[in-house]
Amino acid sequence: MAGRLTHFDEAGNAAMVDVSAKEETVRIATARGHIAMNPATLALIRAGGMEKGDVLGVARLAGIMAAKKTADLIPLCHPLALSKVSVDFTLDEAGAKVEISATVKLKGRTGVEMEALTAVSVAALTIYDMCKAVDKGMVIGAVQLAYKEGGKSGTYIGPLG
Repeated sequence: MAGRLTHFDEAGNAAMVDVSAKEETVRIATARGHIAMNPATLALIRAGGMEKGDVLGVARLAGIMAAKKTADLIPLCHPLALSKVSVDFTLDEAGAKVEISATVKLKGRTGVEMEALTAVSVAALTIYDMCKAVDKGMVIGAVQLAYKEGGKSGTYIGPLG
């Protein structure tokens, strides 16, 4: 682990980071995760057979909305004017899971990693909510930062990047 924890002041109290002196740069982050389920549940999603409607369409909107509301959910995140949020899904038949990817972009003074991670998490939770009537054993997992660029720390490529 490099560096120090930035969300604490000199006395050890939680504090929002002051980004006012930072240079505005284009910042991009991609997060990935998945939700594993019974193969029959995945088949229902693929066929559009869930009673609640278009599972992936609703989950995409939920992920986008969540990215925009991250500062309302995570206490020390800065409210950001996001330029772009995309949420994409891949159906993995062999693994019986939906792979989720979210990319967030802005030009600003702080990164968008938390917004990308929040988008993936809420998209997965939305899939769970829409499918729980037929599969309560779904498992959300492997939510992690896959890629980030911009800012002082430069580019990061994670294990899923």
